[in-house]
Amino acid sequence: MKTSSSPPWTIRATARPRRCGPRREAPHMPRSIKQTVTIQATPQEIYEALMDSRRHAKFTGGSARISRKVGGRFSVFDGYASGKNLKLVAGRKIVQTWRADDWPEGHYSTVNFALAKTGRGTRLMFTQTNVPGKYVRSVRKGWTDFYWKPLKAMLARSRRVLRQAR
Repeated sequence: MKTSSSPPWTIRATARPRRCGPRREAPHMPRSIKQTVTIQATPQEIYEALMDSRRHAKFTGGSARISRKVGGRFSVFDGYASGKNLKLVAGRKIVQTWRADDWPEGHYSTVNFALAKTGRGTRLMFTQTNVPGKYVRSVRKGWTDFYWKPLKAMLARSRRVLRQAR
């Protein structure tokens, strides 16, 4: 009687197809966004634009109610986005929970705005963690289109007006 050289319970490896291109994550997996932008303004001017309800509404075009206290709540873009302030360091850092009203119920991300003076303005380093996977692309584009571009434009206009007044 002939016997097999390997026991019957041995698992044999099978070849798996190789992936080509970048690794894709499931659309429901939370993801992160990192962006860096340089703005021709002081860190304090940028901090004020992000934390002052009137200034925020001016550059975004939507109503804003923003508490300036740690633990305080905010609502921006006519109520589309809301959250709570976790850490506030004037002119340097803003950390908040953040959610959009079309995200899954109770799902919050965390945003971090870090401001650093540079030779020609301020470097704003932005991170947002725990973004629902299926919203990452639109949220990433939204920060550029609805925050960084109009914020730069508003602060540039303010600087021109100040220069002309002198």
